Amino acid sequence: MYSGSSDGESHEASQRKIPPASSMPWVRNLRHFIGSGAGLGSEALMELETKRILLEIFKEKQQKSAEAGAIPSFYKKKPEEGSISHRVQRLAKYRFLKKQSDLLLNADDLDAMWVCLRENCVIDDATGAEKMNYEDFCHIASVCTEQIGPKCRRFFSPSNFMKFEKDESGRIAILPFYLYVMRTVSLTQARIDMSELDEDSDGFLQPHEMEAYIRGLIPNLAQLRDMPAAFVQMYCRIAARKFFFFCDPHRRGKACIKKVLLSNCLQELMELHQESEEEVTDTEQAENWFSLTSAQRICDMFLALDKDMNGTLSKQELKDYADGSLTEIFIERVFDEHIRRGKSGGGNSREMDFESFLDFVLALENKDTPEGLTYLFRCLDLNGRGFLTTADIHSLFRDVHQKWIEGGNYELCIDDVRDEIWDMVKPADPLRVMLADLLACKQGGTVASMLIDVRGFWAHDNRENLLQEEEEPEEE
Repeated sequence: MYSGSSDGESHEASQRKIPPASSMPWVRNLRHFIGSGAGLGSEALMELETKRILLEIFKEKQQKSAEAGAIPSFYKKKPEEGSISHRVQRLAKYRFLKKQSDLLLNADDLDAMWVCLRENCVIDDATGAEKMNYEDFCHIASVCTEQIGPKCRRFFSPSNFMKFEKDESGRIAILPFYLYVMRTVSLTQARIDMSELDEDSDGFLQPHEMEAYIRGLIPNLAQLRDMPAAFVQMYCRIAARKFFFFCDPHRRGKACIKKVLLSNCLQELMELHQESEEEVTDTEQAENWFSLTSAQRICDMFLALDKDMNGTLSKQELKDYADGSLTEIFIERVFDEHIRRGKSGGGNSREMDFESFLDFVLALENKDTPEGLTYLFRCLDLNGRGFLTTADIHSLFRDVHQKWIEGGNYELCIDDVRDEIWDMVKPADPLRVMLADLLACKQGGTVASMLIDVRGFWAHDNRENLLQEEEEPEEE
């Protein structure tokens, strides 16, 4: 009996359902008690408050991001060498450059364009120049398109016609237009060639890439075809250094391709394309940094200064540059500002390597350019303050004065020279001369020569006699 009744009660209990936790009053009360934070300790309350503050900050940032829009990515990691993405990138670059190269006019196309221009132009009765009006311009465009193809059409746009000077009849000369086409084609081809050598495709060329570009140009440059094979590598180093001196002012070790294309350096290099029929003196050839005569002159100069034949120049060896006309304080400042210390760290371990020597020569031979004057100004700024005072001028010219007297010249007053420099520069601040003042006065190169080179001061002191000597041969 007892067993039967107990079995029935247990069965009923098993059939009875357990109510959900949310329906239990004590559970609701406990959750309400904890949620209010009244039953929590100080640490738990601090965590809740921190969570609330961070949530508000996150919502505020989300709102600002939504209002500002999507931020474009400004950095993309370069693909690893040999990876699939790297191969795809190189293939895409090759196809793009090949497509751009196919759109260029070749030598035959340029010759055909010149024939079309001459056959469809008119002769100016007053000057004899070959000119064309806008109707002729459009007609020549149609003829060239038929003979050459659509790739020449972009040169015959109305905007290009408006770029050139017009006479009273609205005509332009055909020669400037043709030279414009040739220069555009030449620069575009140069950009394609440089982009092919740009290994990481960042728009910059490193020294070895620039040297490779110059090495590829040598067979096409008439004045460099007879260069000895043993001298090619040295020539490329010398030529590339000028590009980096003028196109890499911050010395980052890479030159922007666009800046190289727009620089005078490339134009100076391309001048070697033309074969000179007249006899050219060594002095005239040396004026072009990229000429073979200039490169050999620089190499001979470096070898003559390197007395111990260790491949670098010490301060004592550099003092013989320009027959010792440079001042000692300037040589010291060159090593302080532009020469890195050796691995040993000692004071005597700093010596000038060949690349630094090229920068040194470029600065001295281009004193009137912003890049050359910036190089020299760092040496003139004895205290590194960014400006020169009368005391700096006095200290710099003292060595020039000493060499001047040793050369048997007349006595001069340093204060008078200092006042003359101040009158030449006319600085914005009457108490200091800054680099901007030297650039603005257009005589910064002369001022720098007066302070570092006794020959430079002599040339300034005798400028009237030198000018008269230059004018006499012209009159004869």
